[in-house]
Amino acid sequence: MSYKIILDSCGELTEEMALSGHFTNVPLTLEVGEYRVVDDETFNQAAFLNAVASTTACPKSACPSPEQFMKAYDCGCSRIYVFTLSEQLSGSYNSAMLAKKLYEEINPYVKIYVFNSRSASAGETIEAAKVMEFEKQELSFEEIVKKTEEYISSISTYFVLEDLSFLERNGRLTGVKKIAANLLHIVPIMAGSKEGTIYQVGQARGINKALTKLINLICEECEKKKTQTLIIAQCNCMGRALDIRERILAVVPNLKIVINATRGVSSLYAGNGGIIFAFD
Repeated sequence: MSYKIILDSCGELTEEMALSGHFTNVPLTLEVGEYRVVDDETFNQAAFLNAVASTTACPKSACPSPEQFMKAYDCGCSRIYVFTLSEQLSGSYNSAMLAKKLYEEINPYVKIYVFNSRSASAGETIEAAKVMEFEKQELSFEEIVKKTEEYISSISTYFVLEDLSFLERNGRLTGVKKIAANLLHIVPIMAGSKEGTIYQVGQARGINKALTKLINLICEECEKKKTQTLIIAQCNCMGRALDIRERILAVVPNLKIVINATRGVSSLYAGNGGIIFAFD
């Protein structure tokens, strides 16, 4: 195995990615009051969501240490590609970069490139999957890095959150917005910027209207971009995700749509019932 693709645990692996043997996750750590969990393969989404719902404490996440990334780099591969949460949202990118510098000092013949995903969750997933596609084309390491950076710039990321309690606890919903969200059931429609920040693109009264509005936006954009792949990450709402997939395919029938369950970090931020979309 000559290459490895490493994601921090905000990036979920599709079944195809997991079975390929080319991917691995480096976990973040989550804290909700006294409840602490490592976001690895043992993550229990139901238990975590119950812990979040049972306390008013503000959930926190801690990025992987450079030592954790270095351990992942020590995989016997000559080409290593790393994807992290947006540098604007987490210290994961800086941790991976420090690990790269330290590892290359003692392993100068290993090529490592750390991508700032400028996204999260489904965004990281779709970007990392593209590297495997480029590797199958037998491109050089440098060509793959260049093409992947260009691909990252083309990605669209959107999300709708049904549970706004985490945003409230972190002070992201204040004043009029908080009152409107609670009393009028206003659901914000959010997107990732090209710089890796988060901004609001719209809103609707109730989750169903918000999703309909976002589905229409996504279908329009997919048709315009001639999108080939769309990743949906869902937090404890598989039925909703399946329904969304059918509604999108009814308008854009040739799309490849993959549905993932959110891991710990994405579950923490998306909340129960949250849906995240990423497409090229």
